[in-house]
Amino acid sequence: MEQLKIYQKIYDMIVYGNNCLLQFPRSERYALATEIKKSMYTLLRLAIVANKKYYKKTTLQEMDVELETLKTFIRVAADPKFKYLGLKQYENWSKMLSEIGRMLGGWMKAVKQ
Repeated sequence: MEQLKIYQKIYDMIVYGNNCLLQFPRSERYALATEIKKSMYTLLRLAIVANKKYYKKTTLQEMDVELETLKTFIRVAADPKFKYLGLKQYENWSKMLSEIGRMLGGWMKAVKQ
């Protein structure tokens, strides 16, 4: 049932992330914010696909890459030069992503065995 837990964590992260993206400046809503949204939804889609597939290894690796991409986008948004995200929002979002990363790592480890 780990897969269902990670699905719920990703879903919760998307809800939180979309609220954070509302405060982005208009110029970035169609650039960085769009890329972040796309990455979040891709992560969710990959979790669903991995849960349904018999051979999960490559899909889980794709999820890992997408998660790292999303972490990087969030880091850029919180960079002091841009300040699209406040420090507290960045911390909360990062904690969510770290938890998803740990769950994904456990899932990948279970698939290897």
